Amino acid sequence: MNIYKKLGVLSAAALVTVSSAVWAAPKFINILTGGTSGIYYPIGVALSQLYGNNIDGAKTSVQATKASVENLNLLQANRGELGFALGDSVAAAWKGDEEAGFKKPLDKIRLIAAIYPNYIQIVANKDAGIKSLADLKGKRVSVGAPKSGTELNARAIFAAAGITYDDLGAVEYLPYAESVELIKNRQLDATLQSSGLGMAAFRDLASTMPVNFVPIPADVVAKIGNAAFQPGVIPANTYDGQDTDVPTIAIQNMLVSHKDVPDDVAYQMAKLIFENLDYLSNAHAAAKAIKLENAVNPTIPLHPGAERYYKEVGAIK
Repeated sequence: MNIYKKLGVLSAAALVTVSSAVWAAPKFINILTGGTSGIYYPIGVALSQLYGNNIDGAKTSVQATKASVENLNLLQANRGELGFALGDSVAAAWKGDEEAGFKKPLDKIRLIAAIYPNYIQIVANKDAGIKSLADLKGKRVSVGAPKSGTELNARAIFAAAGITYDDLGAVEYLPYAESVELIKNRQLDATLQSSGLGMAAFRDLASTMPVNFVPIPADVVAKIGNAAFQPGVIPANTYDGQDTDVPTIAIQNMLVSHKDVPDDVAYQMAKLIFENLDYLSNAHAAAKAIKLENAVNPTIPLHPGAERYYKEVGAIK
């Protein structure tokens, strides 16, 4: 074999080696969730297991975060492949609402699926005598992590009810678990949190001490004037001692990715969600509310990979 033929064979072999390396490159899927005592985290862990076991070459991880706002900013910076976020935060991110925590429009984010609704849940130590939003005045209240999706919800709800942070006795910016511990220790009177029903931290609190769940009336929901906020109900007996339905606000949760995630990966992300709803429901009962017919939402563009899946199953005509 002459030198040129040898070079040609070597070049071809090198090309095959490089192509194989590219083909075999791991697909990193970092899933951005929320606090470990919330609902995003256990469902995120379940998704990580699904993707790791069913997407060829996938290397998955789960990251606990401050949830919606942080997750969306991380996705824009390509520091995650899938993130949980509230629908109103997603809308604010796409628009670039600086007050909501987005210094510029997040133009890279793409929808994988709209999933279950979050419910605004205001829980108070029963001894604090808080039975209405007005009763929060002068009380020590936690409103979620600073500029989190939950805290943005708190601002909107209080404004619609004619309450400001200045009206409260003290304001703490804490997530679920920390807020619950302070209520148990009588260092906090109430907390407002956004979560799926049956959230572990609130189940723990309600089983430990008498609490009230504070209603958010429909007229307050209407005054907020945000289409992402819809009247909802915390059904009776969701928590120990809660023997009546509690009117509140429901906000759709979304699983969001970004445009640099390969189409085939985004396709598998969407497909595996809806082919494994029982598995996700075992991770947390809130996932029982995930429905294929609600998966497509116009708040932000669909990822092309997810769009292909929804067309295949007839969710998009």
